[in-house]
Amino acid sequence: MPLTREQIAQRIAQELHSGTYINLGIGIPTLVANYVPDNVQVMIQSENGLLGMGHFPTLSELDADLINAGKETVTAVKGAVFFSSSESFAMIRGGHVDLTVLGAFELSQQGDIASWMIPGKLIKGMGGAMDLVAGAKNMIVAMAHTSKSGESKLLPKCDLPLTGVSCIQRVVTDLGYFTIHDGAFHLMEYAPDVSIDYIKDHTAGKLLIDPAVKPMML
Repeated sequence: MPLTREQIAQRIAQELHSGTYINLGIGIPTLVANYVPDNVQVMIQSENGLLGMGHFPTLSELDADLINAGKETVTAVKGAVFFSSSESFAMIRGGHVDLTVLGAFELSQQGDIASWMIPGKLIKGMGGAMDLVAGAKNMIVAMAHTSKSGESKLLPKCDLPLTGVSCIQRVVTDLGYFTIHDGAFHLMEYAPDVSIDYIKDHTAGKLLIDPAVKPMML
């Protein structure tokens, strides 16, 4: 079985390091806040003006005025601060975000990302994704490996309009954890109940299997 959305977020949370400033995009990335290890101290930024975002609230913690960029209710950790959206984007564009986790519709084997528009679909705009891929120091993509019709979303070349060019180095899908370099997706870890042959069959881009590939530990 492929990973669930929660398991993708759980795996990405293992990549977090104390003392870093992190932005979590809409969708699967927001779930990462629920899995930050107890021994890791990070400050999570939301582009609508919150630094110090915590896990999703329980009913007793619920505050309808405290939301993330996806309009979901969240909690704030000790030391959190609130500010305007313009200040939030200044933080992003000024290179003060150490890591951003964002979703994608497509990735290319060159590290290109398409994450903001599907032709023919009603969209509200590109959001902050272009600012994040240009301003953040490191990026991890969280996404489904295939479309609903079963087509690979890890491609030789993106078909959809690009958000950023040659900027993505890591991606966690429901099938595995990959690094992207030298014009290929490198499989480092595979979902525990998914075979490597299955991943090969569902990856359209160039795929290389790392000699030390191992099952993912969650």
